[in-house]
Amino acid sequence: MSQTGVPVSAQELISKKEKFIVPAVTTYYDEPLVMEHGEGCYLFDGNGSKYLDFFGGILTVSVGHSRPEINAAISDQLQKLTHVSTLYVTKPMIDLAEKLAEITPGELKKTFFTASGTEADETAVAMARIATGSYEVVALRHSYSGRSALAMSLTGQAPWRLGMPSIPGIVHAMNAYCYRCPFGKTPQTCGLECAKDIENVIQTSTSGRIAAFIAEPIQGVGGFITPPDDYFFEVAKIIRKYGGIFISDEVQTGFGRTGKPFGINHYGVEPDIMTFAKGIGNGLPVGAAIATDEVANAFKGPSISTFGGNPVAMRAALATLDVMEKEQLTDHAREYGRQLREGLEDLRQRYPIMGDVRGKGLMQGVEFVRLDKEPAPDLANMFLELTKRNGLLIGKGGLYGNAIRIAPPMTVSGQQIRDGLDMMEASLKEMYTLHRELQEVTSTD
Repeated sequence: MSQTGVPVSAQELISKKEKFIVPAVTTYYDEPLVMEHGEGCYLFDGNGSKYLDFFGGILTVSVGHSRPEINAAISDQLQKLTHVSTLYVTKPMIDLAEKLAEITPGELKKTFFTASGTEADETAVAMARIATGSYEVVALRHSYSGRSALAMSLTGQAPWRLGMPSIPGIVHAMNAYCYRCPFGKTPQTCGLECAKDIENVIQTSTSGRIAAFIAEPIQGVGGFITPPDDYFFEVAKIIRKYGGIFISDEVQTGFGRTGKPFGINHYGVEPDIMTFAKGIGNGLPVGAAIATDEVANAFKGPSISTFGGNPVAMRAALATLDVMEKEQLTDHAREYGRQLREGLEDLRQRYPIMGDVRGKGLMQGVEFVRLDKEPAPDLANMFLELTKRNGLLIGKGGLYGNAIRIAPPMTVSGQQIRDGLDMMEASLKEMYTLHRELQEVTSTD
């Protein structure tokens, strides 16, 4: 509806988007979708079409669309207090900070709230620099940290840097990209050269006195690149040898999605700082950086995030965590993530354009390729379009544009996973029917 109450068609909205929204704000699909409402694991467009949502607002809608419990908490808080900033103490902010200290690993204790993951990562780097007295930061290739100048400098993908020159003091080490190992190793011959490269980078490209290392346990925008299970254990030893603070970026992996409470739990490492956003608020803008006492107490400011700690957002986050706990969604993600992974592996065996399947829990990625692992972004785009036509919404990513990201809300049912896999298979069959040459040009491992 327009402001006057007159219905506005989807095409009118798309046309106005082109007119009034900057072109950097892109949309999926040749014909963009205009969404009207959501319910559970489903979204509905303006034409009444129903879609099974396997991307959840980029891993943000963690417990399903329009959860009554979360809506009720938001509504209740709106009647009491909408916003005052952190210049005043509010109970929802303190309650959430206390909860995060309770559920995060190791000695993490004190939180700085923000309104986005970008802000959270910026805060974490500032904390590390102040706590250590050092400046240089090690990040990873294929990483993504956000859209500020610092966050784009941390990001290890040219398309997401918007032509910005890199801020001095940031270096990028090789990432643990096992499918395309930059050292030519296989799982059988892996000696964790990617972890050792971090020490080489510190020794050759920094002063040797670093402030921090920042990494996603599973690289999100990078295409769900998943390191070996002993990778971060080795990395943490190297980082701390050179005085650095370990920052675990849990913006996409946090709060049970991977089948453990946090992504870094898979690797036996306790970080010094952890950052969050996305799934903690089930769609409301909540970000946070939590640190150990030693690190946090050095961050004395003054500093403020105007919308950080907003009472409405805090209530939404508390309600979201309550749903996760009551419904044991970490266990749910592990169980149904296994079902999803097994289905994807079965498809990969039968459709070799799916060159790699990777991820943990309900965070699974697929890489589309041609012969000899040549990235095939055109095939990934075709798959994206066909799954939409078949009623399934998924994501895309990867430096080469050939990775598909699959991450349904953590409340997804076994039947919905079967439905999603069926829609994917129907799309793959159609791709092979329309393009029979795929039989001759697909990957060999």
